[in-house]
Amino acid sequence: MTQPRKAPTFTPVDIAGPAGRLECLRLDSALDTVRGIALVAHPNPLEGGSFTNKIVHTLAKTLSRLGYVAYCPNLRGVGQSEGQHSRGEHEPDDMAAVLAHTRAEHPQASAVVLAGFSFGTLVQSRLRQRLANDEVEAMVLVGPAVSRYDFPQVPADTLVIHGEEDEVVSLTAVLDWARPQQLPVVVVPGVGHFFHGRLTQLAQLVERHWAGLPG
Repeated sequence: MTQPRKAPTFTPVDIAGPAGRLECLRLDSALDTVRGIALVAHPNPLEGGSFTNKIVHTLAKTLSRLGYVAYCPNLRGVGQSEGQHSRGEHEPDDMAAVLAHTRAEHPQASAVVLAGFSFGTLVQSRLRQRLANDEVEAMVLVGPAVSRYDFPQVPADTLVIHGEEDEVVSLTAVLDWARPQQLPVVVVPGVGHFFHGRLTQLAQLVERHWAGLPG
């Protein structure tokens, strides 16, 4: 694998969303080339979730090291983003606007990764339903909030990572959601919802998954 050439820093950007301005952080690829675009969705804002979340940053930095330009928006009603939180009903519209912006900004980067944590997994899973199979290279769902929302099925190659001791969304609920889809779940022993003290391990799990992808 090509080694990262630098450690990029997050750059604030504003993106026009369907409910107004979307405050966003962009992290450039840490490689000399750009493999694609990664969109990272934050956890529940009603419980303090935003683009400053440590798992959001871990996913963005990991995907940057793998060659992606990562975008981490504050969805509607979060931080300085306009609009009102809608429990996942309209947030996929926001993420679709971010995707359109990134495609215009990086027309040569055709590969798209959808990544999310907790509530953000719902947003990305609903967005994925709208997109053609060849539009999305991969999905990464950490702590999917399957017991809190009407959660859709996801593609069979989705990387799902969940903590054994998740206190917000039980592992049992995730397995019950995954079982009818025959969807593998990576279970991290001794870990709660927020992966306290285990963010490095989370990054390594994503990197290992990418090592098995083509290209």
